[in-house]
Amino acid sequence: MEGAQQRGPDLRLSLWAKLDTLRTTQSKGDFMTQTKIAVIGGSGIYDINGLEGAEWLTVESPWGPPSDAILTGTLDGVKMAFLPRHGRGHVHGPTTVPYRANIDALKRIGVTDVISVSACGSFREEMAPGDFVVVDQFIDRTFGREKSFFGTGCVAHVSVAHPTCPRLGDACFTAAQDAGITVHKGGTYLAMEGPQFSTLAESELYRSWGCDVIGMTNMPEAKLAREAEMCYATVAMVTDFDCWHPDHDHVTVDAIIKVLLGNADNARALVKAVTPSLSGRAETCSAGCQTALDNAIITQPDARDPKMIKKLSAVAGRALGD
Repeated sequence: MEGAQQRGPDLRLSLWAKLDTLRTTQSKGDFMTQTKIAVIGGSGIYDINGLEGAEWLTVESPWGPPSDAILTGTLDGVKMAFLPRHGRGHVHGPTTVPYRANIDALKRIGVTDVISVSACGSFREEMAPGDFVVVDQFIDRTFGREKSFFGTGCVAHVSVAHPTCPRLGDACFTAAQDAGITVHKGGTYLAMEGPQFSTLAESELYRSWGCDVIGMTNMPEAKLAREAEMCYATVAMVTDFDCWHPDHDHVTVDAIIKVLLGNADNARALVKAVTPSLSGRAETCSAGCQTALDNAIITQPDARDPKMIKKLSAVAGRALGD
């Protein structure tokens, strides 16, 4: 009897693991959904040109209201969505952007691929103002933001070793080249809390770490997109040299805005160029973006909080079996 009692929890855990594996295996075939691309626009990017059937859609989320309504439509026959990260008129600062609500809302309307377009500072002479950088790594130095959909009632640990989707990043890089934009493939983005810009000591420290660009908004956005099993890529638009450069002593908003005006036009050109290459994909992402939760949820089914599971219905419904 003692041995049977000891085996009881182990047997239950084993059955739970097998059921999860079976559910995951079955669900891996359920990705024959149409590609829908979302662009999250940062500073200076508040809409997309050329959308057919464009309308602003208000989406409710259990994580609170998103930054703004979502502009939906089609571009060259591809379903598109656009969300201004800071809201139209730039009403949200980097700390108060509702990152969880934004990603949840995009997932709820069927978005599969997210392209983040953001202003950034550069730590590299060769990455000059006006250039674009297709980021592939992050160092997260933010501290005042909710960084996960999961928590008490349903715990998950998702890998973000490779936080961006290489397929989506490659498509953005090629599209930028085709649009005649000076673009750099690969780079490490230092995410700072803000809203103030860096001190000179911080700028020099981040350069010594091997960071390439600095911004305030792509974390926790990239982490949340991974938890929501969405492909995510960052296109960082360089506006300044932070404050490390001897010929550019400090960052000013007016100087950034001047560069942003040109960058915004290039960003719209990139979106138009990248759209055709992303249409028609039916298979799962080979990088695992769309199956990121397969082995991530650690809370046993009978211990999961029903209220929490309901909140997770959009971002984690596949993995939770909803």
